[in-house]
Amino acid sequence: MQQPQGYKVKGKEKLVCKLKKSLYGLKQGLRQWYLKFDRFMSKQDYTRCHSNHCVYFKRKNDGSYIILLLYVDDMHVEGSNMKEINVIKGKLENSFAMKDLGAAKKILGMRVTRDRKNCKLALSQSEYIQKVLE
Repeated sequence: MQQPQGYKVKGKEKLVCKLKKSLYGLKQGLRQWYLKFDRFMSKQDYTRCHSNHCVYFKRKNDGSYIILLLYVDDMHVEGSNMKEINVIKGKLENSFAMKDLGAAKKILGMRVTRDRKNCKLALSQSEYIQKVLE
């Protein structure tokens, strides 16, 4: 590590800076972000999936549910109760700098199709498969 330009002190050029906080772009930054996000979700009474630690869910007594998927710093929220979805999105906006991009059309290269009338959600990788075949 070298001292940043403009911060060098004559006679102390061999000294380095002590990092007091994880920074975006450093390998520790992603881990610190995840730990902060995980603590936040725990405080909101969400359960982390045992088989995939980037999946959080919450079931209400009335049978409704919310599932939150985390991929690096992107999130996808699905659920049976729009009011509850808006509640968690509001809490997320208050705690993290984020943008709501609306209903997902694509996530992780998969096309998302909704059939609201029949309460169905479908994921398709046909575009990815076509690309691989070519």
